[in-house]
Amino acid sequence: MNINVHIERLVLDGISISANQRPLLQAAIESELTRLLATNGLAPHLLSGGAMPHAPAGSMQLAADSKPTHLGQQIAQAVYGGIGHNPKDEARTRDRV
Repeated sequence: MNINVHIERLVLDGISISANQRPLLQAAIESELTRLLATNGLAPHLLSGGAMPHAPAGSMQLAADSKPTHLGQQIAQAVYGGIGHNPKDEARTRDRV
């Protein structure tokens, strides 16, 4: 299965990151999101493809001195929470039926 993710824009409110750190942040987000998708998969309702105007993401607690690579991993994990396959959700759905 091929998965293509295109993030047109990423808005980070309240986070100050210098221009020279942006490529590190972008690479960390891409790397961690790729790892999560390859390991755990995509949410079943997204498997048929399509565009999403926005992806729901959870909140994060950030340290004041977060490095771009760590911040990128946290962002990717929050985004994955909105698009990823969560076996716990699947089990809850089965239990309700």
